[in-house]
Amino acid sequence: QVQLVESGGGLVQAGGSLRLSCAASGSIRSLRVMAWYRQAPGKERELVASFTNGGSTLYANSVQGRFTISRDNANDTVYLQMDSLKPEDTAVYYCNALLTKTGERFENSYWGQGTQVTVSS
Repeated sequence: QVQLVESGGGLVQAGGSLRLSCAASGSIRSLRVMAWYRQAPGKERELVASFTNGGSTLYANSVQGRFTISRDNANDTVYLQMDSLKPEDTAVYYCNALLTKTGERFENSYWGQGTQVTVSS
């Protein structure tokens, strides 16, 4: 069984910062991509940032220059440092991992439970 446990959400004023963490645990053979998605009320879930095990990162245009994704491969943990937060960043943030479990051949996608980020104006 694989679990993704997120932490770090909360309420912050516009211009403030928050740091999200997501730790993957379980029978993991290889963990190729760790990413953050978000879903605001009435909107579709969207990719915020991703980090591959090769070190490549990708950011949504809306967060480029304000958010930084980092990864601790030794501990299967990914972080999202969010600076200069705006009210439009308000959403539930979900951690996602593309990984292969021990004893399995194919990669699957796993999700965390989500953490609420609210930015007040």
